[in-house]
Amino acid sequence: MVRPIVDAGTDEGTWGAWPAPAGWPVLALDDRARTVPPLVVAPHPDDEVLGVGGLVAMLAGGVEIAVVTDGEASHPDSTVHSRAVLAAIRRAETVTACGLLGVVPAAIAHLGHPDGGVDEAALTDALTTRLAPGRWCVTTWRGDGHPDHEAVGRAAAVACRRTGATLLEFPVWMWHWAGPDHPDVPWHRARRVDLTGAARSAKRDAIDAFRSQVSPLGPTPADAAILPPHVLARFARSYETVFLP
Repeated sequence: MVRPIVDAGTDEGTWGAWPAPAGWPVLALDDRARTVPPLVVAPHPDDEVLGVGGLVAMLAGGVEIAVVTDGEASHPDSTVHSRAVLAAIRRAETVTACGLLGVVPAAIAHLGHPDGGVDEAALTDALTTRLAPGRWCVTTWRGDGHPDHEAVGRAAAVACRRTGATLLEFPVWMWHWAGPDHPDVPWHRARRVDLTGAARSAKRDAIDAFRSQVSPLGPTPADAAILPPHVLARFARSYETVFLP
């Protein structure tokens, strides 16, 4: 279900006062997750860092990243950058950001789907070739409210069913439109990823590497920051959240 991302959304103070996460089971980082590199699938450059940047950092770089689009539609009416230039900027930001989490450039695949036009069938096939029984496939939740996030989540779910890989879904925009105990969110499947201090620091630095998203491109409203401080506050927590199948 596509949900308009408007206004300020649910503020982090509301989420921070919610006691439920303290009772969620903690995601076990077992030996398989450390020896078989999880595949993190990001619809746009920065989703991998916002959603599970701390988890990636704690796996000490033993992660592969697949970025589905180049995020060229983040500022469709920009007066500063064309879509092609913005795509190149965001690819470079991804390499820098993931490097801060310990991921080498060779472990990052840019799949080149159009931003806003993900080919689900083609993506499903591409992910199927990258997955194997038991391998973690970590991607955006199928109910996240953004069409690309949901399309990527659906493609990953099908690829996991085909291969026997393990699907882990993380919310990004859900923190904006939902609220504590929202009935459309599968809280019963939630697992908490407790972050070390080093992982939180690395995640902060990695988010900051996406300058095209956290800072204005220029002075006009069309070039405003996509991730202003009140949004970034949701991703500065001491834990991350994933949903099990």
